[in-house]
Amino acid sequence: MSYVMLAVGGLFLPLFPLSMLFNLLYARLRNPVLRATVLLAWPQIGLTIIFASGITVPGWLHTWAVLTSLLYGLRALVLREVSLWTSFVGTSAWALLWILYGNGASPVQMQLFSLGISAPLVMMAFLIAGLERRFGAAYLGLYGGLAHSLPRFTGVLVIVVLAVIATPMFPTFFAMLSMIIKSLPTTPVVAVGIGIVWLLWSWAGARLLQGLITGPQQLAVADLGQANTWLYVVVLAGLMLSGVYWMGTLP
Repeated sequence: MSYVMLAVGGLFLPLFPLSMLFNLLYARLRNPVLRATVLLAWPQIGLTIIFASGITVPGWLHTWAVLTSLLYGLRALVLREVSLWTSFVGTSAWALLWILYGNGASPVQMQLFSLGISAPLVMMAFLIAGLERRFGAAYLGLYGGLAHSLPRFTGVLVIVVLAVIATPMFPTFFAMLSMIIKSLPTTPVVAVGIGIVWLLWSWAGARLLQGLITGPQQLAVADLGQANTWLYVVVLAGLMLSGVYWMGTLP
């Protein structure tokens, strides 16, 4: 096994402390298009590297991946800045790609799982940009009541967050379930760790929504346009349909 290639792979399929580079880079980006590009491309680069180099994943790397995922899941739970919440949940999810790879997933499966993670994160990046444009910042507790002042925006935000945290019928749900099932017989500690990560995502997602959409009504601001709303709906529907593929991959 090439430890150089493992380190490069650990940069793009983030393993702590190499994961810090991605989050530092993402925090410096302000353009939502650049953020979306990075969210889509970063794990795909990592997948290209590990499949091209044929890295063999040792057992200890599964533990490292789960610990990285747990770390960023915990950090997402206590964050107030919504843009960093997005990058930390992404880091937490991408680290688990090592487990999927170690369990013998094909390149197509890995790429679809990666896209299933990144697509809702990309939508989050654009939604966050909308909040920053309307209110000047996107922080939990800074304002609330979006359900009253921005009903279409809130509806899309809720479904996107559900996609991010791997709820049924989104593809990440089936990928997480597959990892737990395949890890349980041989490495039950890893399986339990994945389950805890999943719980942290759900908790962090509930906390984020509570901090944004509940509370008294804010000043009147423009809601999400109908065309953009339908665009989000179409993408989310496509993600849910792709979950059917993952349903067929479960052991």
